[in-house]
Amino acid sequence: MSRKHLKMAAVLAVGALALSACTSKNESSSVGSTPASGGEAVTVAFVPKLQGIPYFEAMNAGGQKAAEELGIEWLYQGPTTADAAAQSEIVRAFIQQKVDVLVVAPNDPDSMAPLLQEAQDAGIRVATSDTDAPNSVRELFVNQTTPENHGRALAESLTGAMGGAGEFAIVSCSETASNLNSYIEEINKVMAADFPGITLVDTVYAGEDQAKAASMATDLMNAHPDLTGIVGLCSAAAPGVAQAVRDAGRIGEVFTVGGGTPTAMAPYLLDGSSSASVLWDVENLGYLTAWAGSELAADTAFESAFDVNSDITGVTYDAATKIMLLGDPLVFTKDNVEQFDY
Repeated sequence: MSRKHLKMAAVLAVGALALSACTSKNESSSVGSTPASGGEAVTVAFVPKLQGIPYFEAMNAGGQKAAEELGIEWLYQGPTTADAAAQSEIVRAFIQQKVDVLVVAPNDPDSMAPLLQEAQDAGIRVATSDTDAPNSVRELFVNQTTPENHGRALAESLTGAMGGAGEFAIVSCSETASNLNSYIEEINKVMAADFPGITLVDTVYAGEDQAKAASMATDLMNAHPDLTGIVGLCSAAAPGVAQAVRDAGRIGEVFTVGGGTPTAMAPYLLDGSSSASVLWDVENLGYLTAWAGSELAADTAFESAFDVNSDITGVTYDAATKIMLLGDPLVFTKDNVEQFDY
């Protein structure tokens, strides 16, 4: 039986093969179409850190749009908790399914590296998106922003809200997420160099859990009475820390910034419990991920700078690091947040 026929059989059997231990909440979604020539569509599988939160659902929406327009099959499946072991099981399932391209946003880059090697050994093209696994065999990292751009935007947004002085804390998500850790490093670097009146008092990790982020932010405010700023670094922490400030009745006293999606952050930006959300066009990131996967499958060389379509322009690619960069971050505030619907 050919590899393509094996892959078709695995697609039909994926429910029984791969996800028997998962709840119905993280059933895989598949969108795409077979090419008009009648050949088999390229399969691009994306495994997010966590399925069901607005951020990765927006990436999925972008990937689905790309699949429909490009004629590929987009498979989307993630764990229901931000658990590296659960994510690994889904990755193993896609390897057995023999997808053409496997893209992962790893919860734990180091533990994911052997699985990416296993996928490559099975003839699957491997990439990362949103979060990198730099010490792996991944052929491409689809990056949403640079640590320098993102960390500076967060630091400057928080400093502006705090009036240039005071104590702040950081509530991050996964302690092993390389992108989040690089943002923390850059925030600290920018604060030390440009804003000496701002002091970091603590950094804590809530996982991809908004309620836990809110609880941790409350604890931070109680432990540090002079705290006037909190960074909610990821899409779960950003609304969580803003909710904590709102619930404590400290809007205008403690200022928060973070990385939440516009729809998740709109209520907090509009009432002042959050001052800014620094992110990017998440749907475009999903689209770029699917597009890049399709190009990998076709073994197409990436140009150093290019436009994907009229909405995704100015993309860059560094052949030395194999990093594709979507572009500059977007800063959502009360003045522009209602312009976005994801």
